[in-house]
Amino acid sequence: MKILAVGINHKTSAIETREKFFLSTLERELLLSEFKNDPSVYSSVILSTCNRCEIYINVDDDYQSAEVLKKLFTIKNQPQTEELQKLFYVLEGQDAVAHLLRVACGVDSLILGEKQIIGQIREAVEVSRQKLMMDKTFNVLTNFVLETGKKARRETQIDFGGSSVSWASVMMAQNMLGSLQDKTVLILGSGKMGCLAVEQLVKKGVKKIYIMNRTLETAQEVAKEIGGEAVGFWEMPELLPQVDVCIASSSCPHYLIDRELVENTMQRRGCEKQVFIDISMPRNIDPKVAEVAGVCLLTVDDLDRVVQDNMQKRLTAAEQVERIVANKVTEYYGVINKIRLIEANCVRA
Repeated sequence: MKILAVGINHKTSAIETREKFFLSTLERELLLSEFKNDPSVYSSVILSTCNRCEIYINVDDDYQSAEVLKKLFTIKNQPQTEELQKLFYVLEGQDAVAHLLRVACGVDSLILGEKQIIGQIREAVEVSRQKLMMDKTFNVLTNFVLETGKKARRETQIDFGGSSVSWASVMMAQNMLGSLQDKTVLILGSGKMGCLAVEQLVKKGVKKIYIMNRTLETAQEVAKEIGGEAVGFWEMPELLPQVDVCIASSSCPHYLIDRELVENTMQRRGCEKQVFIDISMPRNIDPKVAEVAGVCLLTVDDLDRVVQDNMQKRLTAAEQVERIVANKVTEYYGVINKIRLIEANCVRA
């Protein structure tokens, strides 16, 4: 058996390509079902975030990564062209294990030291367990991965100064406008990333926060906690001219804000600057919005600039994390080899 990692991330492709391969919960479950029906696949964990789509599988020695890509491209209805395929990386054995450990520690993230990735890995593991796609090898591996991610943050300064996408989006808005204290902000989506953004905005002392969500009751719950105001999507045309910053973090599979809407908004705002930050995957704001005069549109690919001020401490921590990862890879294979030896002795007995 061997462990394979097949993926695409912010280092190999732009957001325009990554969003084509973003897997919804249903799509991840469908892909896990495909693997479950393949007798050569023993376990699988699928990680799909705004920065990456990665598939980790434990398979027979003769299993080829091309089979993984074939299944992924089919589910996403994408043409399996050479141009797209070459954007994917394939790692095997210890390289695949080390990569997953590095991802969990945040050293492979767009924002060095990102914290949210631990929760995203934990969720991916739970989905695999529910779909009965976790064998003994991956049970041990994922326990190692989650513990290593926590150890890296506990023993180093890899996340010094703040390290979530939501934190970075608020910091970027502040950098663009100078201060957020007298500003009005609209949050699209009240999921985890939206709520994290709201927490950061409250700390910055913004004047007004609007929460817009598909389910109004959910938006009302969040708004009540922070003294904000819940609004419905139908209020967008009238509300948007009132806000200085709009942060999109919805799970909607299509654009919620297009160029025409923003053009109309800017006509009513005059020359007053407006900042849009899209941290959704797939994106919720049409890229053409950036062409409107007076508008600044940012996506997750722009957010790494925020951490430059404290980058030296993080880079020093990253070196420490790499040593932790190397030790954990050795420790993991020591455990796995012991398990295999015990099983082999039991079979002979």
